[in-house]
Amino acid sequence: MTTVQAGYSGPAKLVHWLTALAVLAAIPLALAMVRADPGPLQNSLYDLHRSFGVAVLVLTAARVVLRMFLRPPPLVEGLPAWQRAAARASHHLLYVLLVAIPLLGWAGTSAFGAPITVFGMFEWPPFMDKNQELAETLLALHRWLGFALAGLLVLHVGAALHHHLVRRDETLRRMLPGYRAPPH
Repeated sequence: MTTVQAGYSGPAKLVHWLTALAVLAAIPLALAMVRADPGPLQNSLYDLHRSFGVAVLVLTAARVVLRMFLRPPPLVEGLPAWQRAAARASHHLLYVLLVAIPLLGWAGTSAFGAPITVFGMFEWPPFMDKNQELAETLLALHRWLGFALAGLLVLHVGAALHHHLVRRDETLRRMLPGYRAPPH
């Protein structure tokens, strides 16, 4: 049974913001790790980036399960059809990228032969044999989709701020902690 609510549920908000934090940590780590000199610092940056990637994958899986049982609130009233379509399309693309990018990173790292140690606690298992050529292809795709995700996140945040500052509707507020839907 699924339920629809006026605002997002507490669990949906928690997983949304944890995902946002994990993505916002992974992106600058990615930029730093490829610029760092080979050695312990670079290795640590790669380990942290991979750890946050695993976190994004697990959190996105939790988001999908939550959405099956706790439907998100409908879009706010009064949006033009093109904005409704853009909102739906961008959210679907966000979910696709939040799954595809970590999976490509996992596959590329597996093919590269590097371990994925999750926050120093345990090792995430590889799922393919070492293959340097395949690793390069997968990790290049991972990188380019990461840039696409960064651009989509800018659009997502910009749209939320537009709703909050220009339209002055409930779109952003209902994803914030402590939000209570106004009575109808």
